[in-house]
Amino acid sequence: MISDVERNAVPSMPEHGRQPAAKSALPRSKSRAGRRLGRLRAVVVAGALLAGLSPVAAAAPQAAAGPESKGDPTQYWNKVLLQTFRNARGWDASPGKLTRSGAMVFAAIYNAESAYQNTYGTMKYEPYLNRPLKYAADSSEPRADEEERLIDRTAYRMLSELYPGDRAFIDARYEARTGRSPRAPDPLDRLVVDRVVRQINKARADDGSDNPELYDGDTTTPGAWRPTGEEATADEGACQEPGDAVTPNWGKVKPFVLRSGSQFRPPSLRGFTSYDELVNSPEYARQVDEVRRVGAVDSTERTREQTVIGWFWDHDLNGTYHPPGQLLQLTGTVAKKFELDTYETTRLFALSALTLADAGIAAWDSKFDGPINEWRPVSAIQALGGENANWQPLSADRAGTPWTPCFIAWTSGHANFTGAWAVAMQNFFGRDEASFTAQSEDPHTLKRFRRMNSFSQVAEEGEFSRMWLGVHFRWDAEDGREIGTNVGDYVFANALQPTRSGRPHQQ
Repeated sequence: MISDVERNAVPSMPEHGRQPAAKSALPRSKSRAGRRLGRLRAVVVAGALLAGLSPVAAAAPQAAAGPESKGDPTQYWNKVLLQTFRNARGWDASPGKLTRSGAMVFAAIYNAESAYQNTYGTMKYEPYLNRPLKYAADSSEPRADEEERLIDRTAYRMLSELYPGDRAFIDARYEARTGRSPRAPDPLDRLVVDRVVRQINKARADDGSDNPELYDGDTTTPGAWRPTGEEATADEGACQEPGDAVTPNWGKVKPFVLRSGSQFRPPSLRGFTSYDELVNSPEYARQVDEVRRVGAVDSTERTREQTVIGWFWDHDLNGTYHPPGQLLQLTGTVAKKFELDTYETTRLFALSALTLADAGIAAWDSKFDGPINEWRPVSAIQALGGENANWQPLSADRAGTPWTPCFIAWTSGHANFTGAWAVAMQNFFGRDEASFTAQSEDPHTLKRFRRMNSFSQVAEEGEFSRMWLGVHFRWDAEDGREIGTNVGDYVFANALQPTRSGRPHQQ
């Protein structure tokens, strides 16, 4: 129960859906009462500061706990985020859209945690965007539950704004975590959460992520991408028209840390500047022949281990947490493995999510914004004619029908994501060797769990998993990983860095 002092110290927040109260017949009297309430709030906060307490300590609600209150708060909200990924459909389920959401959520959590650390003199790393907040006097002491409340409130706000269609689910997860309604008043909202959320939203406003323009490129020249012919199913979209290409403008989205999406893109696919030059080259013939042999649904050359790897890292289908979700889930596994504290966990998730978001932008830039928009293996191999006219990849939808993602082949997004993630982990921990267990929820996976012995193993398996499934050429994989590696190194060197000695941390 909130005391009279606490109730007067916290601005009331209306429940969603509540009708506005009728206008008072005594507005002047109400105004005087409002002024008295405002003065009382100021007195409470000032008294708290003089007593060496955070204003949160004097004005906060009593600590409450739900049935799922135990455990790291960032880990908890990662699980909630992954469920929103599973629920997403259409372009909202595209890799770019998902990584943008992840980066916004974890950057906000990290900035809220940074405000907590900065307020109490323990901040070791720069916040994202280098705008640290401070919300109490230097001599203040935090409440025991203050750090977790900051993370819970911030995560809830970002998730519910990004996924309003999942609001009931997100509300329920907040209540299960805290034992309180998310609309119950909390002074941390005004002091920190509102400011952090505005900061992240302002940074992403007009970033190009809502560009609705459809693909209208060349789809007839041999070598140029064209729809691969899949009909729409209950779970997946169709790929029969050029306009079915998924998020063709994502490479133009404003990056989170990179200078531009094209920052690490090679000038062209292995130096080819025309489709005619590409498809008539000996190297192209070797690339096509390799995936024809090892990526076919009925391949006799693909090993069982390669098949396991292909399906383990797939996650193309709706209803899964998709490749970005698999890597964010793995971030949580690694954080637990190294027994990171709350602060370091928020930083690792923010670094991972920012890296994946920029890797997605860089991948789509290479796919759609270069001089060669390469077709998929199924198009290239069937164009050979003869016995190859009916060739199909191992990749399939939930019904087992051969299926290829509806966007350009070069470069591989999977290779880009796993390469970027691995480098982020290597840089964070200062090592590559580490044993941990990765998890797959792809409906076709032959193994749900897979032991990893290094971060680079994730990059290596992710790199070629798409070739074993028959949806990418080798150079798609190799060049995608290289771009992702460069993204990972750049993000680590330019974001969330250790604070510089003597630099003031104030708003």
